[in-house]
Formats: sequence, C-alpha cells, structure tokens
Amino acid sequence: MSPTSNRALPVPVTRATRVPGWAAPAESGNDSAHPPTPPWALAALGVLSTAALMAACWAAAHLHADPPLQTAARFLHLVALIVGLGAVLAVDWFGVLWMLGRRRLTDVLQTACTLQVPIWAGLAGLVVTGSFLGPNLAAPLTLFKLGLVLAITLNGLYAHWLGQRLHQHKATEVPRRLRIQAGAATAISQLGWWGASVVGYLNSHS
Repeated sequence: MSPTSNRALPVPVTRATRVPGWAAPAESGNDSAHPPTPPWALAALGVLSTAALMAACWAAAHLHADPPLQTAARFLHLVALIVGLGAVLAVDWFGVLWMLGRRRLTDVLQTACTLQVPIWAGLAGLVVTGSFLGPNLAAPLTLFKLGLVLAITLNGLYAHWLGQRLHQHKATEVPRRLRIQAGAATAISQLGWWGASVVGYLNSHS
C-alpha cells in the first residue's frame, strides 16, 4: 500500500485477471473483450490480501533471521520501497495533472497500466522482506503501519474498479462523482505509502 497503496489514480490493470491499483481495460478497438472485473472477484481478492498480510505477520513472529539475512532483507526492503513508492508517485502525479486539466484521462490510465507491475511488486516485496526484519508486532506503531499497508492494498483494488469506470468516460466528460472518488483514492494512496514509510523509519531508529 507498505509502503501501502495506492493507488491520482492508483494503478490500473489491463485485464480482469490482473488486479493491481489503477486498472483500466487495455486500449483496444473492442472494449467488450475486457469486461469489468466482477465486484465479487474484487471482494475475494480483498479477503485473500488480508489473509496474506496476516500470514506474513504470523511468519514474522516465528522467523528468527540471522544478521546476514536481516541485512539482505533490509536492503531488499529499501529497494521494494523505492520501486513501489516511485511508481505510485508517477501515477498519482499524472492523476493530479489530469484533475488540473493539464493531462488527458487516457494519459493517466496508460501510465497507470504501465506502472501497475512495479507498484504491486514493490508492495509485495515490502510485506515479504518485512517478515525477516523482526518487527515488534505488539508495538502500536507497527500495528498502525500494518493498518496502512492493508489500506493501501484495498485502495488499490478499489482503484482497479474505479479505473474501469473512468475508462468508460475516456471520450466523454467524467462525472463529478468519479472525479471525487479518484481524488479520494489518490489521497489514500499517498497517505498510506508515505505514512507507512515514516513509521518504518521511526521503527528502525527506536
């Protein structure tokens, strides 16, 4: 969502079977070839994502990595953060420019589709490598960070759904309601990623 996310428009997907952040159907002459992802599928992915995060927490409580492994995990954790957060910043920046009338909606959706893989790979990398860093799962800051990570993940699934609705208006005026939803998804994305990053920094120096 770490950090984490999310998420102006957090990260589209070109197919219904690929669900990272801003997900809009791929640009093609036949939109019917890529029907919108059913809500039940997104809900199921939300449940699976929550279960995966809980499994990572369980693993973190039972793993005792030696110093060399922890050093490697810390480096990969930083790499995942750079990849994921960097891609999120690019997508959300294009989204802000679109809301200001300085970019077309298609520019945002295409950028999001292009960067969906690094965003979700970065988020997954943060969760996996974090399991080897010996987090204190009883600390309030750690629990807060985990909540942000979950929020980023669920926001990405919501952004997938929202991106498909926006794709339907790529040649028409986007309804105000969808613009507000896009802005909210962007805000959650940024707050989640940056919040989790700050908490991770504080935990590493405590």
